[in-house]
Amino acid sequence: MAGYNVAIAGATGAVGIEMLKTLEQRNFPVKKLKLLASKRSVGKKLTFKGEEITVEELTHDSFENIDIALFSAGGGISKEFAPSVVKAGAVMIDNSSAFRMDDDVPLVVPEVNPEDVKNHKGIIANPNCSTIIMLVAVAPLHRAKKLRRLVAATYQATSGAGAKGMAELELQTQQLLNNEPIAPEAFAHRIAFNLIPHIDVFQDNGYTKEELKMLFETRKMLHDDDLMVSCTCVRVPVLRAHSEALNLEFEEAITPEEARAILEAAPGIKVVDNPAELLYPMPIDATDQDDILVGRVRQDCSRNDGRGLDIFVSGDQILKGAALNAVQIAELIYSI
Repeated sequence: MAGYNVAIAGATGAVGIEMLKTLEQRNFPVKKLKLLASKRSVGKKLTFKGEEITVEELTHDSFENIDIALFSAGGGISKEFAPSVVKAGAVMIDNSSAFRMDDDVPLVVPEVNPEDVKNHKGIIANPNCSTIIMLVAVAPLHRAKKLRRLVAATYQATSGAGAKGMAELELQTQQLLNNEPIAPEAFAHRIAFNLIPHIDVFQDNGYTKEELKMLFETRKMLHDDDLMVSCTCVRVPVLRAHSEALNLEFEEAITPEEARAILEAAPGIKVVDNPAELLYPMPIDATDQDDILVGRVRQDCSRNDGRGLDIFVSGDQILKGAALNAVQIAELIYSI
């Protein structure tokens, strides 16, 4: 790859900082790097490959001579600045939900549907973090046996609510241990030593927007509008890696042994599945890891046709669930 001019919008946020680190760690061929944020962050300095770079204000003129614009600044900002990015001739890789279900915008996980990148018109969407983590594990099984139905229960870390969510877990844990009063701000209820079965806004059908994102994004990326998907999304007192319990129904019979072999051969996955040695995916092990951990692979004992599996996955929400996936999309653009 030749060198490319890259901008990061939302550079001082948790995902923006991880994007910066990921570009460096993967040695993405950055010729020039521009760090963009709101007025209150202007003047801050971040380090890239030993060089201090000053954060600039995000404006509509920020994208002249930029090739790739990585956005993690919220859906409203993405919608406002997308026309300016495209007009400047850059490709926006957007981490928000602003364009995910737009028919003209590819929704891409490189391990799942890399071919969709070719259809972009200047904007490519990063899927919801829980969808990414789930589909890295599910897609190779779907390609082998065709998925018919998926039921998911998520265990989502506080990092999904940003730096403020992680800070609230740490603060509330201290407050509880010191018998101090607690006033939730980032979440609807206390998160320390608690579970909250509520992520995003409730809809008329009783599901939350987060749960419906997993449904519609999965159908879009697997190109199957008839795929049956049902999710329950739960916030848990974990700092940064999401986990998911997945029940899968296929068109054909599949054994746990077949599934493990398929998963072990798939990119972006590390199979951790040895209950006898107490080895299985856990968020503490998935944190700071590029790969999705997959384990607890077993036959669904509620069926007698061999077409069902249960698996458990864990993945770093900030890395593969956001920053890493965006950088991998950037790599994919110039490799196809």
